[in-house]
Amino acid sequence: MIELKGKRVMVVGLGVSGRAAARFLAARGAALLLTDKKADLATSALPAAEVHLGAERAAWLKGVDLVVTSPGIPRDSILLREAQQRGIAVIGELELASHFVKAPIIGITGTNGKSTVTTMVGDIFKAAGKNVFVGGNLGTPLVEAAEQDVDALVIEISSFQLEWIEKFRAHVAIHLNLTDDHFERYRDLEEYGRAKARLFENQGAGDFAILNRDDPNVWKLRLAMRSRVIGFGLSAAPAGGDAIWADAEQLFFDINGRRGRVGLAQFKLSGRHNLANAMAAAAGALAIDIEPIAIEEGLASFKPLSHRIEMVHESRGIKFIDDSKGTNVGAVVEALEAVSAPVILIAGGYDKGGDYAPLRKPLTEKVKLAIFIGAARDRMRAALDGASRIEVVEKLAGAVARAAEVAVAGDTVLLSPACSSFDQFRDYAERGNLFKELVRTL
Repeated sequence: MIELKGKRVMVVGLGVSGRAAARFLAARGAALLLTDKKADLATSALPAAEVHLGAERAAWLKGVDLVVTSPGIPRDSILLREAQQRGIAVIGELELASHFVKAPIIGITGTNGKSTVTTMVGDIFKAAGKNVFVGGNLGTPLVEAAEQDVDALVIEISSFQLEWIEKFRAHVAIHLNLTDDHFERYRDLEEYGRAKARLFENQGAGDFAILNRDDPNVWKLRLAMRSRVIGFGLSAAPAGGDAIWADAEQLFFDINGRRGRVGLAQFKLSGRHNLANAMAAAAGALAIDIEPIAIEEGLASFKPLSHRIEMVHESRGIKFIDDSKGTNVGAVVEALEAVSAPVILIAGGYDKGGDYAPLRKPLTEKVKLAIFIGAARDRMRAALDGASRIEVVEKLAGAVARAAEVAVAGDTVLLSPACSSFDQFRDYAERGNLFKELVRTL
């Protein structure tokens, strides 16, 4: 456990996790120095502290014993680089919390599906009568659950959070998939993958690593694991080893000495990616001896998350679907697979540096019109020229109006951006909510 009383601790970044860390630190007697690059940030709700806003200054580190950084702060931050050069420990909110939590952690990472699987696992634990905390990158920071009396902590974990761990350990660690994303932060897929793989680095023989055997970049991690590996996937289960697999009606498992099945008759989500998500969630629960009936009940009760392939409205035989959370190419491929053709796709936003080429095939096969918006619209048009009919507009409102003008009965209008929202919106939720408003006023 980290000794905090009387220590001078700097918190870098005052978003949701930074503010939660500040409150936690203040409650344990730390002397706080809080920083954020936003010069106009409201500070009235912050705990008592020395506060610095605006451009970073290395001089603020004088006398600091520990730096706690928020996940959105880049590694080349002046404060983070200078702290490391001075030998000041730098950790994230996730690492801070891990020194104080008392229950086993089930951690979920991957490029796509993290929020869905985190929520599924939480629903399964609740169906089993367990007192469970569900949060992390999904919403409520882990530090909010520090020292709570719960049976388990189910947390979504991003690559950004994993950059600043030291001793953090998930008893059950789930890696869903790895596709191009966040190339505004990482040089390439290999560097991004290394950040994700840190989820497993502190595991031991008594822990579980749940890996997607259909994703070569994820499945190869099994070769270096010290923990017990459980494979999940739509492909046939390999002979030997712990595994979970499926057909259209049920999941089959051979995990930790138990064999059996979990029915899917009441599972409401469609698409191959959601079947894989259900397998990953079930494997996580089976690893710590949750009964199959509770898994079945938890999966049956799960409701699709907002902004993730969410049906918004159907009018004149035209379906409107909000997938604003689809902020990378892999997520858009999944969304296009899950919806019925012909599709009018609305995509674009703030470009994250990834390759749009994997969209060519699904655009050719299922998309009658692609409407690209936002800062990335011209790059997307150039990358996907010829894959389908393409138009560009600047704003989401114009794209929805154009889609409604072109759509006929049987079409699906899908917002699935393949980009972040920060060129025009606060976050993906604001973008998705505007899409819903625009659709409902057509």
